[in-house]
Amino acid sequence: MPDGFIGRSMVRREDERFLLGRGRYANDIVPKDVLHLHVVRSPHAHAALRRIETAEAAAMAGVRGVYVGSDLAADGLGPMPCVAAIATVKPLIVPPRWAVAIERVHHVGEPVAFVVAETANAARDAAEAVLVDYQALPAIVDGARAVAGGAPQIWPQAPGNLAFQAQKGDRAAVEQAMAGAAHVIETALLNNRVVVAPIEPRAGIATYDAPADSFSLEFTGQGMHGIRRQLAEHIFKMPAERIRLSAPDVGGGFGMKNFLYPEWIMLLWAARKLGRQVAWCADRGEDFVGAIQGRDVRSRTRLALDRDGRFLALDVALLADLGAYASSFGPAISANSASTAMGGGYAIPAIFMDVRGAFTNATPVDAYRGAGKPEANYLIERTIDAAARALAIDPFELRRRNLITAFPYRTALGQTIDGGRFAANLAEARKLADLAGFVQRRRDSEMRGCLRGLGIACFLETSRGTPTEGAEIRFEPDGRIAVIVGTESNGQGHETAYAQIAADRFGLPVETFRYVQADTGEVRTGNGHGGARSMHMGGGAVMCAIDEVLGKARKLAAHLLQASPDELQFAEGQFSVRGSARSISIQALAQNARDVRDLPEGMSPGLDTHAMNMSDIITFPNGSHVAEVEIDRDTGQVAVARYIAVDDYGRLINPMLTEGQVQGGLAQGIGQALLERTVYDPESGQLLSASFMDYAIPRASDLPALEVHLLGEPTKVNALGVKGSGQAGCMAAPQTIMHAILDALSTLGIEHLDMPATPERVWQAIHAATHGATTER
Repeated sequence: MPDGFIGRSMVRREDERFLLGRGRYANDIVPKDVLHLHVVRSPHAHAALRRIETAEAAAMAGVRGVYVGSDLAADGLGPMPCVAAIATVKPLIVPPRWAVAIERVHHVGEPVAFVVAETANAARDAAEAVLVDYQALPAIVDGARAVAGGAPQIWPQAPGNLAFQAQKGDRAAVEQAMAGAAHVIETALLNNRVVVAPIEPRAGIATYDAPADSFSLEFTGQGMHGIRRQLAEHIFKMPAERIRLSAPDVGGGFGMKNFLYPEWIMLLWAARKLGRQVAWCADRGEDFVGAIQGRDVRSRTRLALDRDGRFLALDVALLADLGAYASSFGPAISANSASTAMGGGYAIPAIFMDVRGAFTNATPVDAYRGAGKPEANYLIERTIDAAARALAIDPFELRRRNLITAFPYRTALGQTIDGGRFAANLAEARKLADLAGFVQRRRDSEMRGCLRGLGIACFLETSRGTPTEGAEIRFEPDGRIAVIVGTESNGQGHETAYAQIAADRFGLPVETFRYVQADTGEVRTGNGHGGARSMHMGGGAVMCAIDEVLGKARKLAAHLLQASPDELQFAEGQFSVRGSARSISIQALAQNARDVRDLPEGMSPGLDTHAMNMSDIITFPNGSHVAEVEIDRDTGQVAVARYIAVDDYGRLINPMLTEGQVQGGLAQGIGQALLERTVYDPESGQLLSASFMDYAIPRASDLPALEVHLLGEPTKVNALGVKGSGQAGCMAAPQTIMHAILDALSTLGIEHLDMPATPERVWQAIHAATHGATTER
């Protein structure tokens, strides 16, 4: 076990209250006298709003108000912004997105009205009485069809339904390499649209203080300061200081809860309109149609290789289905985030990517665990596996020949990778895979009438997120020390990990520290957890703040102990004078520091310190994964027999928490590969997979014991040596599983299958290969 707290596997401090039912979630804290909001949602994917009649609903018992989009517009509320349009993707068409639709709806589930009543049931009943006269319009829910000629026009300002087109890389160099290559391998892939399904749906409670003309919203959100800024600048047009956002415990998010939603605007506006607190909690069906969805990217990829199987160039054309609106960060996922990991961990001299974003009449797409990097890793790994089959090269060997081995390495799209265990991870994964034993395992499966396959894939993550983060150390009257950080946890274990960092640096028990997050009233600034950035950026900010505290404390300790700063040593939370019994604790110093009468000359009162970590340096988590699957030939059922992950996340703050993060990501990636399929009716635009009756997520019985091997190489680009681990599992698992499936099906001549590899799809592929026909829908 490590001498300090960093690197120690500790049980999460927060788990006791969760396991004992003492968690504080949004629906646990709804006041008794609160009003309840219910949203009336469009049943149409595309329709004009001819008329909305609210009188009957407004007259029902307990109803305090029924409102439509024009009511909010009359109060001067603005449309919801697209942050990507401000910061990254240019030019970008951003149609107006109102919290409640005005004149037209563009996807099933879009709000058209809302009811506020004394009880949730009264609000729901009244919503049924709201009469909306729709004029149905042609809808399109597939990105490829949307940009094809003759498709229905979704937005008049977006000809051909294109939101943007962006290009990166050296097209001339790529084409020259393609022309001279011995081999060019082409793939066409779909990274399937998924529903983000955290265990807790969205919920919130809004309050308006009339004398102060200020709002507060306690909700299941993340990225408090960013959402507050959007509400203040774009929606309510008021100083941000008059809006307080906070989150209690949040039951998962995976990116989905990082954004401004129409319901947050409705809650705040209704609280001001009615002078009462207003609460709302989504049911699962509302989150299926009203919360953002993920992925949905088509790619056409060309990989050029020389005669020895060395990669020469990569050409990628991406088509991202954005859904009905340019969501907060959605357009930047494919246009920018994907490019940071394009090409994976391979030495590819030339890369060119062309990205288009398409509007459709589907729920908007935005950041979902990995946000662009899973899509980039998926397409390069699937293409490499196709190359290995076409050239009859062992897939491990083809990757080994091309992995980056010399660092620092500057990629063709401009990322500088400082280091990593790329080749070592692959070698370890190959060893753990037991390839010699696989031959017998495949025979055993065949004896049972099953097909068995083994797949390998590597991944490269690029983690950092927003390049600034703040943290504050605050000494409290009871002797505890508050660690206040601008990143936010929704299940990752920050309450434990940040305490470990502080305990290690101060030499005090972890129980000394109180973690504060997700409250714009207590946290000065913050950019949330998105981008696997918490330990890199937030942990770095905590280290900066502690260093400043200790520097100031040393000066004060020397003054009080009548010694020079050089004579002092610091251990176990105390400064002491070498060779003497004189000492003083950090908490006593903090108390003394508040007394302006006995401070060293030039020292400001107090030890409380806020510090900013300003870093635009990205870290590069990386790894190699192996999966074995067994397929029932008669049913197409795929069983994951084994899954091995060999990963480099740098220095680990808490290995047990890291392993849990990786396992969670693996479960989501395996789910996308095998089960998760968001299906819209192509004619009506209805979401057919609109509940867990029709949309499958993985259960424990779908997963083997996930073998996670954490073999980190600390990075030198941050003080902790950490690399982000929160997103990586779902970056590697989809292609690893698909490679294993295709390896199993290769004996039948099947070379391609898109995710998800459901039993129906796999059976159809087997049936077509053996009977020469398919009936896939």
